Amino acid sequence: MEPTLSPPRLETERLILTGHTLDDFVPLAGMWSDPLVVKHIFGNVVSTSRESWMRMLSYHGLWPLLGHGYWAVREKSSGRYAGDLGFADFHRVMEPPIKGIPEAGWALATWAHGKGFATEALGAAVAWLDDQPRFDRSVCLISPGNTASIRVAEKAGYRDPKPVRLNDKDTLLFSRARQARKE
Repeated sequence: MEPTLSPPRLETERLILTGHTLDDFVPLAGMWSDPLVVKHIFGNVVSTSRESWMRMLSYHGLWPLLGHGYWAVREKSSGRYAGDLGFADFHRVMEPPIKGIPEAGWALATWAHGKGFATEALGAAVAWLDDQPRFDRSVCLISPGNTASIRVAEKAGYRDPKPVRLNDKDTLLFSRARQARKE
């Protein structure tokens, strides 16, 4: 199977996942500059506008290089940008090494918290990844204090959290085996 060169459109009951567009930049930058969004990410440091721009550019670069990447998550009923979610290989220097394994990640705008959007979007994304036979598993890294994201990960099938150190911080490494789809 050929790698996916651009993000496929995924739909759930309430969400649409597509590639990022220029129109997403302002809400994306706003989201990444919100202290509540980054509370458990990047050591609680908000992103500058330029850092958010570079993030959006990297989202586009992931797909042709890796065959997987990040989607913009939008609320279906309004079209409103809700956040970012997907898979990457950030070439993290850590033990155990996870280079070459799709790493799931997600962040939602504050207005979208507590609505089940992350669970719904991640469910669609891992179902898509399960259909990609080149990947046997995926992982995710979550701050031990981020109970909401831990619940999201567990609902999507991420299990067996292992404590690891990443950027001099305690982190949990979860793993999820590729699951065969039921016909």
